[in-house]
Amino acid sequence: MKKQLDYLGVSAFAESMGMMIQAGIGIDEAITLLKPSHAQNGVLSEALEQMAEKVEEGTDLSTAMEETGVFPEYAVSMVKAGQKTGRLESVMFHLSDYYKNEKNMKENIRSAIIYPISMIVMIIVILCIMLKMVLPVFRSVYDNLTGDLASSSYSYIGFSYTLCRVLLIVMVVLVAAVLIGLLLWNNGRKEAIEKLLRKIPICASLFDTLAILRFTASYDMYLSSGEMQDEALLNSLPMADSKPVEEKLQRISKRMEEGHGFAQSAYEEELYEGVYGRMLIPGERSGNIESILQRLVDLLREDSAVSVAKIVNTLEPLLSGVLMISIAIVLLSLMLPLIGIMNSIG
Repeated sequence: MKKQLDYLGVSAFAESMGMMIQAGIGIDEAITLLKPSHAQNGVLSEALEQMAEKVEEGTDLSTAMEETGVFPEYAVSMVKAGQKTGRLESVMFHLSDYYKNEKNMKENIRSAIIYPISMIVMIIVILCIMLKMVLPVFRSVYDNLTGDLASSSYSYIGFSYTLCRVLLIVMVVLVAAVLIGLLLWNNGRKEAIEKLLRKIPICASLFDTLAILRFTASYDMYLSSGEMQDEALLNSLPMADSKPVEEKLQRISKRMEEGHGFAQSAYEEELYEGVYGRMLIPGERSGNIESILQRLVDLLREDSAVSVAKIVNTLEPLLSGVLMISIAIVLLSLMLPLIGIMNSIG
């Protein structure tokens, strides 16, 4: 299986093609200009070489992209729609923005996952140091001072060991759970993991926002490429990639089949928040729905960024608090026997 072109590569290709078409350069010449002057290794370079040959033989751009096997199916279908309606230039610029924003969102979510994992790993390291270096030293000091710790002192030391071991096990399990979840997510078990995470309200809200964002951006592009509303919705529906949102979209599609407009149907099904939903209705009636959808996409991106930041801002003090409280309890349990020994000496 060929390696897929990453989001940044798709965005760069689409933007370059859009600029060339805008300048009046033909598709075949544009691909030739984008193609490297000498052989280079790389997914995009190899794809451009193949596309140049196909286009010279009379193949259209979308087919040439599809036959390389490196472009996302969505990008190919959008280019095909742009060719059919004569709006290829607009589609290319939309695709560039879409994949650029997808890359940024993916990096934000990756950061939101990596940060808490890093914090947990740091806690694990500190707990290991406590168990292997700090606690044994204190125990040795007490043995040397008293010859044999009193039973109460032993209970304090035992409590410290137990607390550190329990916390260590919990943190290792957390890291393992996150890594297993990521592995399952990347290997076709996304729906099961999402269903589990949706039990956490803040995660459910983020999943819904991201799904609606993907759908709205796709729907806007299909409308911009000249598709009818019902066709644009059906083509964009798979982009949501979330069962709860897809179910709403299917109900909206049925309403549209009965003669209702998209804006009214989306409002009645509460696809968007109240204020956002109401924005679409006057836009649709005035024939200005595309600009309203673009505004909605921007607002949904801001909402998703806020949700990601909220998750990070919740986890950071929580994990820091667990670390500080644990260390404080352990140190207190270590110092209590020492205080007792000093009192007995005094």
